[in-house]
Amino acid sequence: MNMISKNLKHLRQLKRLTQEVLANDLKVTRSRISSYEEGRSAPTIEFLIAVSDYFKLPIDILLRNDLTKGHDASFIEVANQRVLFPITVDSDNEDLIEVVPVKASAGYLAGYDDPEYIEQLQKIKLPFLPTGKHRAFPIKGDSMLPMKSGAYVIGRFVENRLDIVSGRTYVLITKHEGMVYKRVYNHIETNNTLRLVSDNSAYEPYDVVIDEVLELWEFTCSINTQEYDEQELKISSIIQMFTALGVELKALERLM
Repeated sequence: MNMISKNLKHLRQLKRLTQEVLANDLKVTRSRISSYEEGRSAPTIEFLIAVSDYFKLPIDILLRNDLTKGHDASFIEVANQRVLFPITVDSDNEDLIEVVPVKASAGYLAGYDDPEYIEQLQKIKLPFLPTGKHRAFPIKGDSMLPMKSGAYVIGRFVENRLDIVSGRTYVLITKHEGMVYKRVYNHIETNNTLRLVSDNSAYEPYDVVIDEVLELWEFTCSINTQEYDEQELKISSIIQMFTALGVELKALERLM
C-alpha cells in the first residue's frame, strides 16, 4: 500500500467516516474510495486536490509523509494551509515532542511549516504532559527573569487564538521578530492585538497584531540549564535532561 492509500484510510478513520460518507462529501463513488485505499488504482490530481481541501492538508504532506504515526485528529490549519504536524508516538504508544535546538532556533521562522525541517528535529518522550501538541523551545536573553537565557520552555500549541488567557506566558512565532517568549494579554476582541510583557521590568511592553503571529505555544513546563557549561549543552544532553525530568516526575506522581 503506497503512502496516499495509507493516509487516505487513516484520515478517514480518524474522522470516523465511512467510505460511503467520504465518497458523498468528495462527490465520487464509494468504489473509488475503496480502490484508492487498497492501492488498486492511483488517485487523479483532481481527487488529490479535493482531499487536500477536505482535510486541510497540503498535497505534498499527503504524498510524502506517513500520517499514520499520528494517533488523533490534531491536524491544524495555520495561516494558508500551513500544517502543524500531528502528535507522533513511539513504539510504546507514548507521545513524542520535537526539541528545537539553540542553533536551529534562528531558522525556525523559515522552517516551522517545512516537513523536512520539522522531521529532522530530535524527538523526546515526556509522559507527564497534558493532552495536546507540544514542542520544546530554547530561551534567549533575560527579559523573562528568573527564566534565564539557555533555558528550555515546553509549550502546548494553541489552536484557537481566542483561547489565549491574559497573564499567562507563551512562546510566539511572529513574522518580524521570529521566536519570543513573553507574558501575553489578549486584546484581540478590542483592537486585534496581543500585548507582550516581559517579566523583567527593564523591558517595555509592546503590542503585536494578531495577524503577524504565526504560532502560539502556551507554557507547560521548563528546564533550566545554567549549571552547565555551553560546551555541555549539546542536543543529546538537553534530551537527557528532559528524559530525566520525565522519569523523576513520573516517580513523584506514583508517590502522591
